[in-house]
Amino acid sequence: MSSVSEGPVKRNDRLTLVGYRGTGKTSVARMLSEQMGWDFVDADVELERVAGRTIAEIFADDGESAFRDLESQIIGDLVKYPKCVIASGGGVVLREENRLAISESLVVWLTATPRTINERIGADSKSATQRPDLTEQGGLAEVKAVLKERHSLYESVADMIIATDGKTPREIAAEIVLLLESR
Repeated sequence: MSSVSEGPVKRNDRLTLVGYRGTGKTSVARMLSEQMGWDFVDADVELERVAGRTIAEIFADDGESAFRDLESQIIGDLVKYPKCVIASGGGVVLREENRLAISESLVVWLTATPRTINERIGADSKSATQRPDLTEQGGLAEVKAVLKERHSLYESVADMIIATDGKTPREIAAEIVLLLESR
């Protein structure tokens, strides 16, 4: 990753993808970084690297509050890098300090229907072992409940909203690049 700039970085020199897990943040961010020639970082991967444990292990051992503290530290650091596409964690919007931090970048909210999200999560073998359930229900009921809880938070930070249902990461990235070019 490039080094932090000496002076202030312009808001349009960074891009942060937000949205629920399974909306394509990591895959799309990787494609965007290739298309734009920018660095790419997955905030969850960086968090796990720093912690030396999976997110599920952090939740189980230390609780959600400790995880969110570390998440805030990581996102606060990442948004300082210029020419960087950041795939944020799905719950990054839960804390006001994180919403303020990511507002220093252009924020793209990736959406999908609850059914699509649930299918994508179910098809991702890493999701079950590395990501904790967020409600007692799990499955489609959990996706619906968490989306309802977070909708206004995602909306409050979004500069762009992109529906990802039925699209490949490459198609979504191309759509975002076109929107960025028209700004």
